[in-house]
Amino acid sequence: MITERSYKPTEKSVKTTERPSAGAFLRLVSILLVTSAVLLFWPAPPVHAQSLNWEGQTGAFVTPFAYTSASPADGFGRPAIAFHYLNGGPVLGNFYEISGTVGFLSRVEVGYSRALSSLGSNSELSPLFQGGFNIFHGKVNLLRENEGKHNYIPAISLGFVARTEVRRVGGVINEKDTSNGDFYVVATKTITEIKQLPIVANVGFKVTNSSVLGIAGNAPDWQGGVFGALGFVLPGPAKSKIVVGSEALQEPHHIQGLVGEVNATLPTTLTYFARILPPGRVPFNIDFGVAQAANEILPGVRLHARAQFAFGISYRFAHVE
Repeated sequence: MITERSYKPTEKSVKTTERPSAGAFLRLVSILLVTSAVLLFWPAPPVHAQSLNWEGQTGAFVTPFAYTSASPADGFGRPAIAFHYLNGGPVLGNFYEISGTVGFLSRVEVGYSRALSSLGSNSELSPLFQGGFNIFHGKVNLLRENEGKHNYIPAISLGFVARTEVRRVGGVINEKDTSNGDFYVVATKTITEIKQLPIVANVGFKVTNSSVLGIAGNAPDWQGGVFGALGFVLPGPAKSKIVVGSEALQEPHHIQGLVGEVNATLPTTLTYFARILPPGRVPFNIDFGVAQAANEILPGVRLHARAQFAFGISYRFAHVE
């Protein structure tokens, strides 16, 4: 049995085989576009579009905003659901997230996501990044945006993420499930001084013992890091809006259980995204993105995940006045 101390990726582990994935990819895109079109014209109560991120939080693509899911001050709001897809490349395989989130008391949101995956083509490395796990998250808003009618005040929130039944990398090597989590504080401000070009600015700090949001399992210990996002709201066709932006997410530098002559090292995760907001008050958003996660994590060991396509769609059932 491979143990945590003895496992060292070899040159063989970096060789991958090409898979005829173009047809499957086109079929997936076709299904998602048809689904988007159905939701666009499906009758629904009016709502302000609001999107869930990769793990189900109200946010950009992988980072949370300080905003929470819409809800009244004295009860629960209507739930939002989301589906996300990430093409992780030939080594990591494909990743999927199915999420549900609800807000309450106009300041709190909680939610659950299920992480799923399909196997990559590298016989030695791909099994280290496979398997599903649970994601629970919550967020409470401490300071409302523009509190006291001061336009310079951002929204500020505290939040957490808990992941359970994670069997990735170190969990696979040691044949056991693991758990990890995040604790974070985040500030978000929508800047509207330029009427034709609203800007969404987001910055936060989190402490985590996960590796790449659990995709690579656990980090060796708890570490702190900053994250941020910047988006520009542009006018789109047919009175729609398009938010274009980028995110940066600092990750723990090492992966628990993956060792060689030196420890595996991960860079900061970067994403570039476009969010489509349909015209009117249609209750859904579509996200497209490119994620830069990791390539050479050890000398000669490449994950080939530096420019990966991602897709997401969020839908809210109704607006609560």
